[in-house]
Amino acid sequence: MLQTPSGGVGHGTAADSGLMSIGTVLNVLRDEFPEVTISKIRFLESEGLIEPQRTPSGYRKFSAGDVERLGHVLRMQRDHYLPLKVIREHLDAMERGEAVPLPVLGRQGDGEAVPEAPGGPTAARIGRAELLAAAEIGERDLKEWESYGLIAPLADGVYDAEAVTVASLIVELGRFGIEPRHLRVMKAAADREAGLVDQVVAPLKRHRNPQTRALAEARTKELAGLTVKLHAALVQTALGVRLP
Repeated sequence: MLQTPSGGVGHGTAADSGLMSIGTVLNVLRDEFPEVTISKIRFLESEGLIEPQRTPSGYRKFSAGDVERLGHVLRMQRDHYLPLKVIREHLDAMERGEAVPLPVLGRQGDGEAVPEAPGGPTAARIGRAELLAAAEIGERDLKEWESYGLIAPLADGVYDAEAVTVASLIVELGRFGIEPRHLRVMKAAADREAGLVDQVVAPLKRHRNPQTRALAEARTKELAGLTVKLHAALVQTALGVRLP
């Protein structure tokens, strides 16, 4: 459960009403979702997942309910691979008081959600225009990042939803003068780490027992989490810093 402060600080925040600025919301969410960005929050708003209030000057003001709903959205994306349309419909039904089970979805060619296929669930996908809008970047930026292998479309031309996070982080690093071409070494390291995890879970994926094959996904998530933590710890040790 997300813990929300009784009041935020900074512009766009009304401490006496318990409303929070987008920066305060970001700090609250990052306890559970370290990779969430302001761009991702704005994108979810543009998709109708949340409707924060606005000050006369246009600043967003989020209630505790908005933050809780954001947490549900991010959790369903992370844990259940659900497309935003399905998440929105599910949450709207819950708000109407309907007892609705959490859908389990897979993929079909036109990108619509369908019941999960025997091959297992797949990550939510977004189109190119959706990615550009969510990351607030231009076509030239995306083409450059694709040329360096930092972002790549899937076979049918759409993108894994995690591409939004990658794009947002590239933008943030760029503000410090780190150019996309400098990030190729990070992409290469990530590919090597992913390859190591694949080697470990490959025997499970090839197993005849469906339950054993299903275990491969859980094991992949567990190993991915451990490798990310190790990578972060090694970088912090190399730089002599400790992140909060």
